[in-house]
Amino acid sequence: MAVLDDLSGFEFEDLMEDVFRNLGYENVRQAERTADEGRDVLMEEVVDGTRRAVVVECKHTGTVGRPVVQKLHSAIATFDFDGPKRGMVVTTGRFTGPAEEYAARLQQNDDPYPIELIDGADLREIADEIGLDLYNGRIEILCDETLRPYDPAATVDAPVQEAFRDIENIEAAGLPAPHSQVTFRPVVAITADTNAVFETSVGVIHRINDRTQFVVHAERGHPRVADDDIATLVTESFHTTVDLDADRFEDVFDEISERRFGQTQTEYKEWAVDRLRDYHTTTVTYTGDNNVTYNKTCEPNLSDISVQSIEPVYLPEVRHTTEIQEYTYPYEYYAAGPSRVTTEDGIHRCVHCETSGVDETYTYCPNCGAIACGSHIKTERLEGEPVCTGCAVTERFALKTKYFYDEENLEAFREEYAAMPIHEKAMENKLLAGGGLITMVLVILALLVLGGIV
Repeated sequence: MAVLDDLSGFEFEDLMEDVFRNLGYENVRQAERTADEGRDVLMEEVVDGTRRAVVVECKHTGTVGRPVVQKLHSAIATFDFDGPKRGMVVTTGRFTGPAEEYAARLQQNDDPYPIELIDGADLREIADEIGLDLYNGRIEILCDETLRPYDPAATVDAPVQEAFRDIENIEAAGLPAPHSQVTFRPVVAITADTNAVFETSVGVIHRINDRTQFVVHAERGHPRVADDDIATLVTESFHTTVDLDADRFEDVFDEISERRFGQTQTEYKEWAVDRLRDYHTTTVTYTGDNNVTYNKTCEPNLSDISVQSIEPVYLPEVRHTTEIQEYTYPYEYYAAGPSRVTTEDGIHRCVHCETSGVDETYTYCPNCGAIACGSHIKTERLEGEPVCTGCAVTERFALKTKYFYDEENLEAFREEYAAMPIHEKAMENKLLAGGGLITMVLVILALLVLGGIV
């Protein structure tokens, strides 16, 4: 992590915010940079049930002496917090002997404001442990955990077989194995608190006290909030994560790819804060002391929003493609073990029109491999099996259009039809023949005329 030494002072503070949040500290935020009074990062920890404030001084320098530690001790004492407090000095360099002696003496004397020292070597070990690495001069999120890409109690293509079971006239077990690929896509689950009070001369006109949890698609570029069903899939499956080991999945999937986060936790935090400020900004109408009606835009300050956690994890996106004769059927979903959110279902979709959805009835055409809706599937006259309108050949018999797999089937039926008695030919048009005796006679007469008998 040699690039640590190349960071600016502000970039180093951004990095430390990421590090402390990953270490499990709560309410981690940076102090106002204009007048931090020796306090760069503020956070909280819970020890033996007691909440304690931690005040951090970040020094991006080669050597940190005793005066810096003494200044932080005073800053802790004057920091407004209702509870115990302690301090921490973090540097990319090292501490002088007097600085270490001063911090040690505070510990030995049970000072109410003890100070922990973390030098560059300590920092590099900590960053390695929590999975922070460098990317283009920035500290990128690294994560080695993923939601399960498939149900360990079933085969990887079980969701495809399940989808094909809804299709009529097809044996799912006899289908060719689909080509399967998985892409591990990065997401972050963000939890943030917004607490703001807006007052005027007439008193409080608006309050915000809200905890927001949302999941963000986190590939490099602009973060994007996940849909509710995907967010639920992620948050309800965090306890079932597994190590993202590509070798482990090579025997399961035909193709494996992994996307990187490409951004820092601080960038996601800043994005989340901006989004929440926009979300909570509202215009409030109130009446002043002079009985005049006013409109006031209530926008939370940056300090009103506290990001409590940013939890990274990989979300597997699985895509299966099944090739059957002339057609390829895609089936794609986000996976979390036995749970999934389908994003593309090319199985419950007619190949001849826009009809789609699991509420429709679809039938498989063994003649060409098509899956078709009721409007585009017919019964082949000779075999009595389904055939789609896309591949069938047709001819009219007894004023009724008949469907056949191919010309060979059609020719076979022509010969069969030619040998039929007149009344059987009439029955080929059951709709008309079933209309009564008069209709039956009319059909027979039509057949006689067409046959050149009368």
